[in-house]
Amino acid sequence: MLMHNPPHPGEVLRELCLEPLGVSVTEAASALGVSRKTLSSILNGRAGISPEMAVRLSIAFGTSAESWLNQQLQFDLWPAEQRRRQLRARRLAA
Repeated sequence: MLMHNPPHPGEVLRELCLEPLGVSVTEAASALGVSRKTLSSILNGRAGISPEMAVRLSIAFGTSAESWLNQQLQFDLWPAEQRRRQLRARRLAA
């Protein structure tokens, strides 16, 4: 089931993981083993969560990689579903 207009996973990461811990972007990037620029791009919604980043986040926050990838999937799928009627696709049947 699709969530209604789901937030970008970077927003979830910022609001539910980093802010409650009082962790800066620089500290979090170091802990994740990525550059500050990479993490900032995710937090600002300019980049998505890759499978590797999902694993890194699962290690850092004790969550599942699948939960991070599912958030990204829901975020990406929402606008595509909004354009469903505009797509020129048809059902195939035997």
